Amino acid sequence: MKYDFTSIMDRHGKDAIAVDGLGTNPGFAPDEPKEGFDAIPMWVADMNFPTCPTIPEAIIERAKHPAYGYFAAPDAYFNEIIKWHETRNDVKGLTKEAIGYENGVLGGVVSALNVFCSKGDNVLLNSPTYIGFTKCVENNGYNIVHSPLQKDENGTWRMDFDDMEKKIVDKKIHAAIFCSPHNPCGRVWEKWEIEKAMEIFKKHDVFVVSDEIWSDIILEGHKHIPTQSVSEDAKQRTVAVYAPSKTFNLAGLVGSYHIIYNKWIRERVLKESSLPHYNDMNVLSMHALMGAYKPEGYEWADELCQVITENVNYAADYIKEHFDGVTLSKPEGTYMLFIDCTEWCRKHGKTIEEVEKAGWDCGVSWQDGRMFHGPCHIRLNLALPLSRVKEAFDRMDKYVFNK
Repeated sequence: MKYDFTSIMDRHGKDAIAVDGLGTNPGFAPDEPKEGFDAIPMWVADMNFPTCPTIPEAIIERAKHPAYGYFAAPDAYFNEIIKWHETRNDVKGLTKEAIGYENGVLGGVVSALNVFCSKGDNVLLNSPTYIGFTKCVENNGYNIVHSPLQKDENGTWRMDFDDMEKKIVDKKIHAAIFCSPHNPCGRVWEKWEIEKAMEIFKKHDVFVVSDEIWSDIILEGHKHIPTQSVSEDAKQRTVAVYAPSKTFNLAGLVGSYHIIYNKWIRERVLKESSLPHYNDMNVLSMHALMGAYKPEGYEWADELCQVITENVNYAADYIKEHFDGVTLSKPEGTYMLFIDCTEWCRKHGKTIEEVEKAGWDCGVSWQDGRMFHGPCHIRLNLALPLSRVKEAFDRMDKYVFNK
């Protein structure tokens, strides 16, 4: 490989929640490991790889100029986004006018909901559900109505379209958050699935916010289909939100963007996002995006997907072969696993808290899945060198599931 996905990067003392946040936020962050174990960060959804070299190069080059005053995004910023989506997602006809800055994807979700809803309205989400959605929807005065995903005969998570439609009708829902690829389950929706969901939304006049922040991290054998691409109606009723942060590990820089083709919706979302005067682009994060979307960034992202595919394959095989009673619906995108320990806990008379604590004690710093509406689940980050993945699973074997 051309880029470095094997070095073990020391993130201590570099402001990283993933390592320096252990033991500091009970109920959210894992505990620090017991003496004799180092922490393997597998909880916060950021990566333990050095990012694409063109990104720090772009930041450093801009930072050399000793003035950081008011600025406007150049055409190059928009052109790089347009080219990225055309090249990687087969998007045609995207223009500068449809692209708008967002401080974060969740901020974009809230701005769109503020256009689509009144306070107290019901919003449809599939569950398991990303905790960020739970917090931002409820904190802004909306009610979440969950439509649980169901596993088919092959163990693949699927939308329950009948349940979604029934709840839309019964709960008078006119806004939905669609997560594609799905977090935390890792589904990369097939085109027919997105089409069917969007047909239901059209039928009942439901507006859609499509979170596609994970759309670049697609595992081998799968392809991301942008929600807005499946029909002209989907294009007009959907606010799609993206960011380079998951792809290139840039969450600490802040900087996302929306794509909104519908002029009526776009103007109102822009108004909503401008009201608090906090939704302004950062000059260095702007240059980071342009550095990410250079030709080297395409290569780097492709290599990343190969690495994550290998890590996921290793983890899924290990669980199947060694952890009797632990089940996994193998993700198709993202670098997160959503592990079901229900049967293992039943067989061994253990609680999910005890399983989590056993992992934390031996340095497997994984995350409680219950906050994602997984009743006996663990969420596990695999965006780290394969050597560390192997070490983590060896510790799980010795100290958690087969001790």
